[in-house]
Amino acid sequence: MVEELPVVSLDGGLPDPQRKEQLSLAYTHMVVTAAGCWIKDHRTDVDGVDITIASSAEYETWYGPEFELQLKCTAQQDLLKDDHIVWQMKAEPLRKLINPKRFTPALLGVLLVPEDAGSWLNQSEEQLLLEGGMYWEYAAKLGEIPEGQGSKTVHLPRSNLFDVERLLGIMRTIGDGGGR
Repeated sequence: MVEELPVVSLDGGLPDPQRKEQLSLAYTHMVVTAAGCWIKDHRTDVDGVDITIASSAEYETWYGPEFELQLKCTAQQDLLKDDHIVWQMKAEPLRKLINPKRFTPALLGVLLVPEDAGSWLNQSEEQLLLEGGMYWEYAAKLGEIPEGQGSKTVHLPRSNLFDVERLLGIMRTIGDGGGR
């Protein structure tokens, strides 16, 4: 006879900001894996990005295109507008992200999740369902930030949902010589 384990409702103690960070990484990892791409982890966040996403495909201009991604996660539902999501970026990380001398193209991704952390994930034997969606934009399209300004609100189009199709489109754009 197999003993059934009791269902325990405990909090593992990870603070909310770190939970959201881990959730944004997990979401990204699932999409990247489903697309047949892969992730290069960064040991530090010195250059304003969290990970590099790479492809091993050959395109018109480049073999193995890649881009860097700065990840954010929020449960603030009021940031979602009709055609975009707004995000407040601090000046220094934004300047690093949008630097025109950046060798590898960079993107910003913002994952929007429900306010109730208990509803972020639903799991059964058949599926693992994450509630929420990530929106992205090329860093070069986020605009400049004036000297002396402490932060800037940026807009990420809702049409830029980070999914397999759009990820492969980003890779094609970069692989064909664009995306800067």
